[in-house]
Order: sequence, then structure tokens, then C-alpha cells
Amino acid sequence: MADEDSSEAEQLSDMQKIEIAKWFLLNSPAGEIQYVSKDLKTILKDDNVHNLAALEAFPEYNKSHMICLELPDRSGDVIITSFSEVAENEYLDPRTAQVAIVDHVKQACTEARPASDEELPSSYIEEFRCALDAEIMKYVSEAYPKGICAVYCVKGKDVEEPGSDFEFVMVISAARLSPQNYCNGSWRSIWTIEFNDEDQLVEIKGKLQVGAHYFEEGNVQLDAKHECRDSTLLQNPEDSALAITNIIRQKETEYLASLEASYLKLPDTTFKDLRRKLPVTRTLFPWHSTMQFSLTRDIAKELTIRK
Repeated sequence: MADEDSSEAEQLSDMQKIEIAKWFLLNSPAGEIQYVSKDLKTILKDDNVHNLAALEAFPEYNKSHMICLELPDRSGDVIITSFSEVAENEYLDPRTAQVAIVDHVKQACTEARPASDEELPSSYIEEFRCALDAEIMKYVSEAYPKGICAVYCVKGKDVEEPGSDFEFVMVISAARLSPQNYCNGSWRSIWTIEFNDEDQLVEIKGKLQVGAHYFEEGNVQLDAKHECRDSTLLQNPEDSALAITNIIRQKETEYLASLEASYLKLPDTTFKDLRRKLPVTRTLFPWHSTMQFSLTRDIAKELTIRK
């Protein structure tokens, strides 16, 4: 049987190996792609295949996870996302008006350059963007201790005066990585903000994603997603920024509260459905006192007895 498996593995083409390696890299939990990459290199035993897979997977992973990288001069952080991408491996930090050149595989900024006028919005749009950025920064500093945020103009950046529509995308990226304690987690939210001048309305659409990985003596992952929307009146830059931020704060707080409530109910709902009504021991499981059980303790005790 082992010879057959080995024979099948040897028959895989380099392209198939690259696709398989890419799948593992792209599905790495938050903050763990470098560990997965290192293990894949050992398993593949082919640097060329590994490097090709990494070159394709790392940029996509970095953008989807919205990783944050420090600028070379330490003047700020740049979020790696499709909304900040101005060219291949180049990402705009609108707050410092710099473009970071990124090495995706190393997950580092190698250098930075000043953003060109074509890469930046007009002064009229920048007034709205800066006002929103300032309010969002206050919110993120309160809600996400290690969170990073940015506001990008993705439509209508050349608008010079009232009378035209424009669109922002605001992103929040926060990660808490503690591999030494066998747990990593991340929060990502993307808010599309459409300014409709004719209706004097601001349409707000949010996509929230929470990821967590706990791997001490096991492997448990969480990948939760949520979408929401709301609207507010189009006002001056400062008042619009405040109204938009309050909506975002409310929506994210409600989602976090719903997550906490659903996980508190797990022992009485989901976990019960995963078990048969009456175990093979013919003894009902004591759901009223599940905290008394420790799989690790019971296994260790059993091993000791058998010795």
C-alpha cells in the first residue's frame, strides 16, 4: 500500500505540486503562512516548485489577510490590500502619502517612495478622506489595541467640488498572534462608503471576517463572516465622518455581541447535536457540568494505569 502511495506521489507533475502547495499556503491561518511555507519546502524537496508556489500564493494571501507592514522609515504602517495596490508590489499609504515597495514572500517593505499626484485624490476629496480617517483612527484605537486602519478613495478621486459622486473604502485589520501559546486570531473589516450627491445620501456596506486558530493538543479553527449595510445623510466632511464612524462602531459591536452569544450557547446546541443521544456506555452525558471533563487529564490517567 505504501509503495502504491509513493508511486502516485511520484506521478504528480510539477504544476500539480505547485497547485497543491498553493492551496496549503492560501489556506494558512492568520500569521502562519511562513510556518506552512517552511514545512512545504521540507516536504516538496524541490526549491523550484516551492518558490513558484510561494511567488503566486504569498501576494494573494497577504492581500486577502490585509497584513500590516512597517514603512522603512518607521513613519507608519501600510496595509497590504487590493484597494491600496497602485502597481505590482507597490501599495499606497494615504496617511503618509507614500508608496511602499513590498517583498511579498518575506512580508516586508523593502523601500518607499513619495506618491505621485495621479495616485492621490484631489484636495476636495482629501478633505472628506482625512476627516473620516481621523474619526476611524479614534475608534480603532479604542476597539482594537493592535488594529490598523486606512481610508482609500476608489472612485471619483479627481472630483474638485460638490455635484459629483465619489466612493471610499475603509479597512480595519487587527491580528493577535501568539504561536508560543498555540493560538492566533485576526479581525478584518471592509467598509464601502458611497457618497451620492444627487440624493444627498451616504450608503455604507460592510463585510466583516473573524478568524481564529487554536492548536494546543488539537486543531480548532474559526472562520466567521458577516455582511451589513446602512445609510446616513451627506453632510460636511467632519459631520459625515462622525456619522459614518458611529454606524461602523454600532454594526461591529453588534456583530461581536452576536458572536459571543452564539458561542455561549454551543454546549447546549451544536455540541449536543454532534453526539449520539445515548453513548455506547449507555450513560447520559452530563451537559449540566461539562467543565468537569478534561480529555488530556483522562488520557494521561488511563496511560498511567495501563503502565
